[in-house]
Amino acid sequence: IPCKGLVITPGFIDLHNHSDSVIVQDGTRSNMNYVLQGCTTIVTGNCGSGPIDVKAYYERINSAGAGTNVIQLLPQGSLRREVVGTSRRKATEDELESMCSLAETAMKQGAWGMSTGLIYVPSSYADIDELVAIATVVGEHGGIYASHIRGEGAGLLDSINEAMEIGQRAKLPVHISHFKSSGRDNWGLVRVAVDVINKARERGQVVTADQYPYRASSTSLGATLLPSKMRAGNRDAVIKRLDDPQTGKAMVDAIRTNLEKRDNGAAVRIARYNPRKDWVGKSLAQIASEEKKPALDIALEIIRAGGAAIVNFSMDEDDVRFVMRVPWVATASDGRAYLPGADKPHPRSYGTFPRKLGYYAIKQGNLPLEQAVRSATGLPADILGMKDRGYVRVGQAADLAVFDPEGFIDLASFGDPHQYSEGVRYLLVNGRLAVYRGTATGALAGRALAKP
Repeated sequence: IPCKGLVITPGFIDLHNHSDSVIVQDGTRSNMNYVLQGCTTIVTGNCGSGPIDVKAYYERINSAGAGTNVIQLLPQGSLRREVVGTSRRKATEDELESMCSLAETAMKQGAWGMSTGLIYVPSSYADIDELVAIATVVGEHGGIYASHIRGEGAGLLDSINEAMEIGQRAKLPVHISHFKSSGRDNWGLVRVAVDVINKARERGQVVTADQYPYRASSTSLGATLLPSKMRAGNRDAVIKRLDDPQTGKAMVDAIRTNLEKRDNGAAVRIARYNPRKDWVGKSLAQIASEEKKPALDIALEIIRAGGAAIVNFSMDEDDVRFVMRVPWVATASDGRAYLPGADKPHPRSYGTFPRKLGYYAIKQGNLPLEQAVRSATGLPADILGMKDRGYVRVGQAADLAVFDPEGFIDLASFGDPHQYSEGVRYLLVNGRLAVYRGTATGALAGRALAKP
């Protein structure tokens, strides 16, 4: 392969991916939007959500192959849902024992650690003792604890301290997912959090984080505007509480307050909402203006209809630039395999890695290219404890990316997110060409990578 003038790197490892269901579907198992970013491995089971039967999941991946390799974390939220359900209550001793037993099985089947999504139902209903008990089992098998922490706004420091306490008590490495401080009032707080983590690392604790290089996040409208205690149960349970004179008032007040913090809905953009597809790509404030209703009424209508996926412009660009320069922060997308469609998801699913390397490192000079490459290769491999990937070395698996430094760039935008990145000239997944002369081959050389 002629590589003069090109950059050769290990294949990129996406530590935080949500392709759990789509990586085993015919239309999306090729993972084209990640292959064209230079990714050779993705990590699923994040934010406490995904399959808990690791053996069956790995078998489904290997039965037909995938565009990239796949690593699975045990999702604590799905584990709790399986054993306890979605009730907001403490797990019984028998339930905790059952969850620990399932965790033991998952680790023996090749999971690489455990994830939590502590703003989501039912992950958020676990107290620290429950999390420590399950994490202890994970740690005994050499796994990591990866957490979407309880709060990324004003509660950021308390949430990070909780994650680190879990790591100390359970004796396993701690990893903070999509590290940021969210909300204008909290801009700059992530810099204090970096100091807190640095001190813990100086004391010998293993703590790392990952970040997507954008100033907007993406989740559900309900998780953005309502505290988790108000989201217990299914949609009918949420509507019942909204209709109750007492609980309903508290819920409406919470939604109103959270909308005010987001520029009265101007910072919240609809990514996917089937009942009104004409609202997709518009902010709550814009929809409210067009419908001649308050943004609060629009939010309530959507929540009552089952919710929507949203993009939330909540971060400070200077904070984003600062965090990506931290040497223990890996690059990760928080996205998933996609086929282009009528929705307008966060562009991170199409552009995370070339945005970090091509835009922030090469074009902007915000960090050295070598550091940007490490954040997507050797660092995530080290965080996971992988021994055969993440570096260009004799004896390593042949996951390799070759890109044009002059043309490696993301094209996906918030207004037009379904655009593949450019600049990857060649990509090898397990020694087979997934990209050749800039064109995806459609090869399904990826496989499930069980933790040894």
